[in-house]
Amino acid sequence: MNIVSFSAIKGGVGKTTLAFNYGEWLANTGKKVLFIDLDHQCNLSQIYDIYDNEGTVGNIFKDLGKVKLHSVSENISLIAGDMRLDDIERDIENKTNKNMLLYLWLSDNYERLNLEQFDYIILDTHPDFSTATKNALIISNSIISPLTPSEHGYNAKFNLEERIKDLKDEAIDYSTRESYFTANLYYVANMVKHNTKSSRELLEAIKDEDNILAIIPEKEIFNRTTLDKKAVSEFESDQKIYTKHKKFFDEISESFNKITTII
Repeated sequence: MNIVSFSAIKGGVGKTTLAFNYGEWLANTGKKVLFIDLDHQCNLSQIYDIYDNEGTVGNIFKDLGKVKLHSVSENISLIAGDMRLDDIERDIENKTNKNMLLYLWLSDNYERLNLEQFDYIILDTHPDFSTATKNALIISNSIISPLTPSEHGYNAKFNLEERIKDLKDEAIDYSTRESYFTANLYYVANMVKHNTKSSRELLEAIKDEDNILAIIPEKEIFNRTTLDKKAVSEFESDQKIYTKHKKFFDEISESFNKITTII
């Protein structure tokens, strides 16, 4: 099983869009995927028309244990987000193990919920470094963070890396002094245009970095997937649209294949 978090300090970078489309692409290749929605905006859950107030991720952090796995398609299940998650985070602020609650829940429920059936667990986090985000990163094998062509888009990279360094130092087993945090951090250049100064500057800044997984071009059909509730992989069956945007769809598939090979 590969546990992947999509995380960013900065909002509006296409994090949920990438997580949704990557998970759908994996499912389309025959992999079984479990989404965990850790963003209290619950955008990922709403893409699948899940508005459940019970059995949400909130129960993980309230230590209630009872969490519902929604089967949304043949190869995809989802644990719904909780719009009160930010309130729950404040309630547990003084708990000594607050950053390890998801780790403990995963260990306690792995067999009971048959989580071994999933090839991938994909976590969509809120654009911050809150308790829920820290929990997600600690259980992850890989972290994917989008970088966008903007004034602060590339600089967000250094903010995230500094926060992660501090978390790695915090989340240790005191008996062995080894960190529970073992994830590899990767980046995806997202919303890249071919004719803008900001995009050229971003590509120049990352050209020598070895943890850039892919470059996703700006395309309205991709940006709208979360609004239209239709992943790019679904367009393969629509011959007219697929033919019109074939180059872009091939680029996305190539990028996702590269990500899967590396992480």
